[in-house]
Amino acid sequence: MNKAQLIDVIVKKTKISKVQAGDVINTFIAAIKGSLKSGDSVTLIGFGSFSTAKRAARVGRNPKTGKEIKIPATTTPKFKAGKAFKEAVAGASSAAKKKK
Repeated sequence: MNKAQLIDVIVKKTKISKVQAGDVINTFIAAIKGSLKSGDSVTLIGFGSFSTAKRAARVGRNPKTGKEIKIPATTTPKFKAGKAFKEAVAGASSAAKKKK
């Protein structure tokens, strides 16, 4: 599912316009980005948690030339699925396996 498909689902379920649904999704994404950028985490009970992780500087290799390169330290976003979300996905995959 891509963003446009997600907007379509929201429009059908909530009866709001596509523009409003797009604004909701864009605002949701911007709020998460802003929170992570300021160092906070975002927890959605039953869904999961968005947070950041620091990666130390390290030495890597250019796979084409084999030459060593320095990779700088960075902060990356991370997502940890919540228990209910994991169970819903596991239930869906086990139900699909039972059908086969």
